[in-house]
Amino acid sequence: MDPETETDATVADDRAAISFGTDGWRATLEEFTAPRVRMVVQAIATTLREEGKTAPVVVGYDARETSRGFAEEVSRVLCANGFDVLVSDRDRPTPLCAHAVVDRNLSAAVVLTASHNPPSYNGIKFIPDDGAPALPPVMDAIADSLAVPDPLPEAEHGSVREVDLVDAHAEACIEVVRSVAGDIDPEAALEGLPIAYDAMHGSGRGTTDALLERVGVNVERLRCTRDPEFGGGSPEPAAENLEELVEAVTEGGAALGIANDGDADRIAVVTPDRGLLDENLFFAALYDFLLESNDGPAIRTVSTTFLIDRIAEAHGESVHEVPVGFKWVAEAMADHDALVGGEESGGFTVRGHVREKDGVLMALLAAIMHAAEPIDDRVHRLLETHGEIAQGKISVACPDDEKAAVLAALEDEIPDAVAGTPVATVNAADGFKLTLEDGSWMLVRPSGTEPVLRVYAEAERNERVQELLEAGEELLDPLV
Repeated sequence: MDPETETDATVADDRAAISFGTDGWRATLEEFTAPRVRMVVQAIATTLREEGKTAPVVVGYDARETSRGFAEEVSRVLCANGFDVLVSDRDRPTPLCAHAVVDRNLSAAVVLTASHNPPSYNGIKFIPDDGAPALPPVMDAIADSLAVPDPLPEAEHGSVREVDLVDAHAEACIEVVRSVAGDIDPEAALEGLPIAYDAMHGSGRGTTDALLERVGVNVERLRCTRDPEFGGGSPEPAAENLEELVEAVTEGGAALGIANDGDADRIAVVTPDRGLLDENLFFAALYDFLLESNDGPAIRTVSTTFLIDRIAEAHGESVHEVPVGFKWVAEAMADHDALVGGEESGGFTVRGHVREKDGVLMALLAAIMHAAEPIDDRVHRLLETHGEIAQGKISVACPDDEKAAVLAALEDEIPDAVAGTPVATVNAADGFKLTLEDGSWMLVRPSGTEPVLRVYAEAERNERVQELLEAGEELLDPLV
């Protein structure tokens, strides 16, 4: 075979192997190779140049074994395209990179992270100059520009220097908390408060715990050492991975427990009475707390609890529902000048901060909330006032290339009632969400990361949630 043809075929194979998700590309290390990373970064550089961007680009990375090396590859390609590069001095949370883009007036951020995925994965995330997740037109432009790097003459290359992203972000977090927490002074309120923090060996270590300590919190550190293998598991703050943190709160001396995922853009909270707090309940408590001193609507995804709506109504506020994906939350926050935005997977931000989910900021806000009123007491009061909620979800296997056809078929099969209760409304913004006349709901939507369809449900009782999930599975069964 002719060598040039072989090279062309390899490039075509590499291009076909790159598939963008929410705001970047994530894959196992067998697929996530240096030549493909270089192609993605060349596409980013091309897109930035076409948009007239000339400011530096910040490059960040998480705690994985391969992330620093990939960050260096990214920096080289950006430099060869004429961009100056500010590379993080060590692995740091993704939200610090998003903040740096806005704080330093940069062109963009490129972050090497696979978030909560196992250590056998890595990924590349692109953050535009507004610090919010990239919207589809931007990602489509990058996907259309995938190419082997074509460097400029060496005289036109940019420079690389390491930077500390921590201090500016920490100061911004404290300033934001001061602006939304009314007359609560963080240092006075948090002095000596015992909080257990679990970094899960991820990039939140030395950042989230340092911020809490900076305002006077007495931090008990768990898994705050770097381990590229994450202790042999995934840096996902799920119940089965947080047993030690739960024990530190429910049986130890900690007043509150906080964990971040691998790149610290999400938060998990542990309370003395509830153990690992459902993210929906944390969102509800957060919004309720913010409304004590602020006005404004909330943004939530279709899979997030209606309890947010009930709290908003009680305060004369509104809620805007968007598809799953923080890019949609961020866009709606700008459109509606929202006070808070979030999703049931633990990603949140607030007005006055960068429009990207930030588990570091949320750790500080969780501490302030707890100091103002124990989170357990607030959640109990909210449920007593607005009604209990229960949620659940299941997955139904469905190949990626069949998802669109299944959803198209489902559109013709939407029932008039689910589990014996009439359907009141149908929202087709992201799959199909059926809200029932009793206020419960069921959602069927395609996963953006796995070959499955997700079925979600919310009701006042767990038994009712199970009925709705079973009804959703039965609805899909003849279609998949």
